[in-house]
Amino acid sequence: MSNDHPIALGKALASFDAFWSPRIVTRVNDYDVRVAKVRGEHIWHVHDETDEFFLVLEGELDISLREPAGERTVRLPQGSVFTVPRGTEHKPSSATGAAILMFEPTGTPTVGDRHDEIPDHVDATTGHALDR
Repeated sequence: MSNDHPIALGKALASFDAFWSPRIVTRVNDYDVRVAKVRGEHIWHVHDETDEFFLVLEGELDISLREPAGERTVRLPQGSVFTVPRGTEHKPSSATGAAILMFEPTGTPTVGDRHDEIPDHVDATTGHALDR
């Protein structure tokens, strides 16, 4: 993957239609920068060894969290960022659809290390190469 040209995120997002199927737009050290289109619900899952960073580029994203104090949902409007701490069970969702950017170690599976049963609409992947 070459980083020798700027990457337009709008163009990257326009290059695919699938929901919950992130594309790797670039790498920074040992981290992937991924963009994804999301709509509906993902699954409850946990990343045991890494935090997960979210930036909402378009729309609105909800992230439900199961924490020691109980379950809560954070709402991220466009332009907001949120980091899910490692080891925290979480479930992203978007009723109306959103475009998001995620920053996580290369090879991190989209369904975490532990997860609920994976429905057909969720792509269990470590990210797909971006069509250029």
